[in-house]
Amino acid sequence: MENRKFDYDVLKEIQEHWSPRAYDDNHSVLEEDLMALFEATRYAPSCVNEQPWRYILARNEAEKQKFIPILNASNASWATKAPVLFLILAKQTFNRNGKQNRFHQFDAGTSWGFLLLEAQRRGLITHAMGGFDVDLARKIYLIPDDLTIIAAVAVGYYGDIDQLDVESKLAEHPSPRLSIEEILYKY
Repeated sequence: MENRKFDYDVLKEIQEHWSPRAYDDNHSVLEEDLMALFEATRYAPSCVNEQPWRYILARNEAEKQKFIPILNASNASWATKAPVLFLILAKQTFNRNGKQNRFHQFDAGTSWGFLLLEAQRRGLITHAMGGFDVDLARKIYLIPDDLTIIAAVAVGYYGDIDQLDVESKLAEHPSPRLSIEEILYKY
């Protein structure tokens, strides 16, 4: 794993995870594997067990054709090959009292982390994307205003790097990480 040096022993799935763009469009994700990813999300911790995360899933050709227009051009160029695409959403208010849940995105991010680790364990690759049109996604999927649209994600199996455009091909490697010293503030 170029650009990756672990100073401490962590889970194999963490060591092996990165965000590839080369998807195998001839290898679909089994329903059992796909649903296991969302099973993993169910067990992520959340503020007062609110579980504010929600997902919109595109896993067949018709659903993907509805999804692709929300992606920016550079993401669409490779994400169309992924057999599964989805949006991560988070409910902004608590169910129990309707008050603002300031942890909704934090909790949804934790559920995504659980999902990507389960995907990695099952030999799947994932790539989260910020390059998409939030307003168009809200319009296409009739997403209510009380849901924050956080990210788009591609899931599948690793494919042929030669199918990527030049820019994506150049980025097709694990990115370097900051050191522990750089991420821990000392006051």
